[in-house]
Amino acid sequence: MRYVIAILLLCHTLCLSAQNIKAIYEDFRKEAEQEYSSFRDECNKKYAEFLLTAWDWHEGKAPMPMPEDERPVPPKPYDGKGHDTPVEVLPISIEPIEDTPQPKPIEPIKEQSTPEEKYFTFDFYGNSCQVRMWATANFKLSDCSPISISDSWKRLCSPNMNNAIRDCLEARIRYNLCDWAYLMFLDKLCNSFCPDKNTATLLMAFLYCQSGYQMRLGVDGGNLVMLYGSKHQIYDMGYFSLNGLKFYPYGNTSNSISICDAAFEGETPLSLLITREPMLGGDLSAERDIKSRLYATMEVQSRVPENLVKFYDGYPTSAIDGNHMTRWAMYANTPLAQKTRDLVYPTLRKAIEGVSAHEAANMLLNWVQTGFVYEYDDKVWGHDRAFFAEESLYYPYCDCEDRSILFSRLVRDLLGLDVALIYYPGHLATAVCFNDDVAGDAMLIDSRKFIVCDPTYIGAPVGTQMPGLEYEKVLSIILSR
Repeated sequence: MRYVIAILLLCHTLCLSAQNIKAIYEDFRKEAEQEYSSFRDECNKKYAEFLLTAWDWHEGKAPMPMPEDERPVPPKPYDGKGHDTPVEVLPISIEPIEDTPQPKPIEPIKEQSTPEEKYFTFDFYGNSCQVRMWATANFKLSDCSPISISDSWKRLCSPNMNNAIRDCLEARIRYNLCDWAYLMFLDKLCNSFCPDKNTATLLMAFLYCQSGYQMRLGVDGGNLVMLYGSKHQIYDMGYFSLNGLKFYPYGNTSNSISICDAAFEGETPLSLLITREPMLGGDLSAERDIKSRLYATMEVQSRVPENLVKFYDGYPTSAIDGNHMTRWAMYANTPLAQKTRDLVYPTLRKAIEGVSAHEAANMLLNWVQTGFVYEYDDKVWGHDRAFFAEESLYYPYCDCEDRSILFSRLVRDLLGLDVALIYYPGHLATAVCFNDDVAGDAMLIDSRKFIVCDPTYIGAPVGTQMPGLEYEKVLSIILSR
């Protein structure tokens, strides 16, 4: 009996201990949540105070011009002959591009029970999107004075806006929105929801900032301007230098504006890399027949998402650390749309089934060399413009850089081989690292042998460099798989 009583007492003690532990944990959780809330509230409070005083005039900087080749190399037909250049060329190698996780809020955004809110519906590239918006957030900014901007920021800092922030971040995940697409998403939301442009700009800046992104507010006359920080240098776009950081105005602005150079806690500049396909709605383009002159089985009916092409049409061209090779790698590393892969890849896979990687690369190379019409960018667009892979499958003309980007995507996806972009002054081509020994013109990149594959040397097989190029000035960058 004594043992039974002792066991009962022990169990009672353990139950009380468990209850105490649970109570202690709940107290800790509530305190941690309060600290989170207090921290974010304090950051917004300090930022609102900065909006009252931290303004100064800044002069814009001239845009970084797009690099131009003095003499672009035209396409050449392969004559079946070799040339007297060395078989192995040692290029200057550039490190592969790596991306980092997208920015996030400085603290978890808590769900709120807000009776005044309702879903606001708007279209974003064919997607019907819904965001819970607080009814009183639909106000009009009276003017662009510091006190009006600061008071309006405080108004937006209500917990009632939490659900809007959560819904925007959820849409970023649902639709695979890269940083630039997310910025455009917020722009479309706010300009559809707000009664005037200045209020829309302030709401966009608030949502963008609370999502973890780096931004600054500026005033250009009677217009409010949002400027975004970027990890990459954007070509042909003026910017403002603030404490050594580049900020680009979202939209047109004067060269001299007043800017509040106040940093928000934990802010992160946007990246212009696209690591996942943006899931945009809408229809596919009309069917396009693309076939190889040499291989009869290499005939593909291609279609691409039209809204994705529209999105890419306005995508900023940029570089990492001012290195012009990285701009092409950004396009080449972007994955091909899944709907296009589902249409194009089965035919290509069937055509190369059962052949060696060397022969499969030859077939893919000839398909790109002969299935597309070459034309200079200046003649078509009036300026240099690189294509994402879908754009080469959509537009009637493409040049050497577009073909190299497309071919590199095909080889990585269909053959699983490493590919490098190789740049000769005036010309872009590719080189492939085969698992087996393949003869031909090659480049040593990071002590590995990459075989030259030139999509603009029409009819040339794998391992053949175009004659007349400046081989001693070659640059290369290995692409992501």
